[in-house]
Amino acid sequence: MTSMRTPVDVEHSLLTVLFSVVAVHALWQVLRLGGIAGRDRVDHLLHAAMAAAMAVMPWSVGHSLSGGTATLFFTAAALWFPLTAFDGRPAHAVAAIAARLPSAVGMAAMAWMLSPSHGRDPVVTALLTSYLLACALWSLTRPMPSLRSATDHAHGAAATDPYGPTRHGAMALGTALMLLMHH
Repeated sequence: MTSMRTPVDVEHSLLTVLFSVVAVHALWQVLRLGGIAGRDRVDHLLHAAMAAAMAVMPWSVGHSLSGGTATLFFTAAALWFPLTAFDGRPAHAVAAIAARLPSAVGMAAMAWMLSPSHGRDPVVTALLTSYLLACALWSLTRPMPSLRSATDHAHGAAATDPYGPTRHGAMALGTALMLLMHH
């Protein structure tokens, strides 16, 4: 067994493990919940694809991901989330889009990292990173009983996907870290 050579290798390895676990869990959700709606199935598949791409991104094999096709794919994935938020009730449109915004921003961050312009505009990188860090903190602390109000309806959603907030929080945190790394 070879040892890690640098702290950067350790960091890359930890991110690879994190994203691999998220990818497997997202795929497991698709397989486990055979009767889930088509939109939810696509959501999980898009998250799995992003997590798998992020798992290899820190390594030399990940450099083959950058380019127009991958950028276009993740841009389309970023648009998928707000465009599929509508449920036919105009009064709920803003809340529905807001609920899907973290996933949309995560996909947009992935497209940004794979685009040739990544790193050229530090303001965009800072905005994406800040938003994803806020999402990570919200998602990772939301299931904590001491931080949840008695009327928190998100707890009810835990019955179908109890590790969803953890998966989303880990993905947001890892993506924020990847935005700040040089690949």
